[in-house]
Amino acid sequence: MDIIFRAKKGSTVTSDDQVLDSVSGTMARKSPPDRGSVICLMGPTASGKTDLAVSLTERLPCDIVSVDSALIYKGMDIGTAKPDAELLARAPHRLIDIIDPAQVYSVAEFRQDCLREINDIIRKGRIPLLVGGTMMYFKALLQGIAPLPPADEATRQRLLQEAARDGWSALYQRLLKIDPQAARGMHENNHQRLLRALEVYEISGKPISALWAAETSGQSSGHITEELPNDNSAGQLATSNYTKWEEESFGGLPYNVVNLAVSPKQRSDLHARIALRFNMMLEAGFIDEVKALYEREDLNLSLPSMRCVGYRQAWEYLDGHHTYEIMIEKGVAATRQLAKRQLTWLRGWPELRWFYTEDEKLLDNVLDTIRLSLPIT
Repeated sequence: MDIIFRAKKGSTVTSDDQVLDSVSGTMARKSPPDRGSVICLMGPTASGKTDLAVSLTERLPCDIVSVDSALIYKGMDIGTAKPDAELLARAPHRLIDIIDPAQVYSVAEFRQDCLREINDIIRKGRIPLLVGGTMMYFKALLQGIAPLPPADEATRQRLLQEAARDGWSALYQRLLKIDPQAARGMHENNHQRLLRALEVYEISGKPISALWAAETSGQSSGHITEELPNDNSAGQLATSNYTKWEEESFGGLPYNVVNLAVSPKQRSDLHARIALRFNMMLEAGFIDEVKALYEREDLNLSLPSMRCVGYRQAWEYLDGHHTYEIMIEKGVAATRQLAKRQLTWLRGWPELRWFYTEDEKLLDNVLDTIRLSLPIT
């Protein structure tokens, strides 16, 4: 079964200043030459994005910026398929290994950090190449996010302590009294949203649903979308709307942008690549990597880092909840689910040019599209 039902091999050149989008069939005019340029390379997990990105840096004056919410964590290398030292020597990646797994990193923080890296690269006369599969990061970067109070670590830690003492059900019942609309819009076991709603109330004195309503009625700036659910995510939250739960208000990205996606043509091929990579991770010592994290007293499954696909399942295996074989089965299944959600995002992405991983002329076709879409000489 084809993953991209209407995609051809990239974009078709139709004139000196237009490109035919291979998915939508619509004409896309080249970006004007008076702004900096940014290339966004997206795709499902295990689709070959990194290899393609490295090849692009060898043909274009590009610097890679990672758009991956799992690669940000130090000490989480094997299970995130983090580029090794040899590859990083060929093509350095920005925004990897930037925080400890015990820390929480918001979408707003990513956007701020990514814009800093983009501006630095453009100032040097080079092109930022944003590479990854965390679609919420791409969406926040390109389209902006909505205004809510920033996260407060002290408040979050106190709420976590209360949950450990009284149980998550008690916190949910509290939210039902404070903000029934928000409470009924989430599952009781969605601890991340529950914490966020209570945190916003304690910081601002207002229910999070009231802030949404003010936004909808035009009483505050920005726009509302909604946070992705975090089940089985690689630290990568997963549906079409997500920023309703986030922190600050931003506009879109003020640069010429070309959006590219790469994926195997057949779903079965993507599934095979996912299974192969997971087993290669196991052979490379993934369980030992997770064991080192498991033995840390400051880490647990409530943290985004430990909810990464693979890590959650390996943690549960070390906790005695699964056999080794079931852990593999669940890890592969969770990764496939993540890939499915990423593809769902991508099918609705505007002005996106698709390419197939197995295309023998993949690099040349991508280069042609970039050169016709951006003011690159």
